[in-house]
Amino acid sequence: MRSHRAEARRKLYRKSRLDRYRSELVALKQAGASCADLVEWLRVNHRLKIHRSSIDRYLRKLPELKMMTIETGQPKEEV
Repeated sequence: MRSHRAEARRKLYRKSRLDRYRSELVALKQAGASCADLVEWLRVNHRLKIHRSSIDRYLRKLPELKMMTIETGQPKEEV
């Protein structure tokens, strides 16, 4: 019974619509593109309408960009 309830409580995750463009988004961000630039690129090239803050949240979670601050594009200083 406990295992059944624990399984029911388990959080379900679904794939992001941005996963398909992950490598391209990372490359553009590392090249200096802003989140607004990425929104425009997705809208024009891939007909994907998404808000800037959604892209910002998605990029913050990626391990490729963990050493970069999303706002400034500069490497983080290690403490």
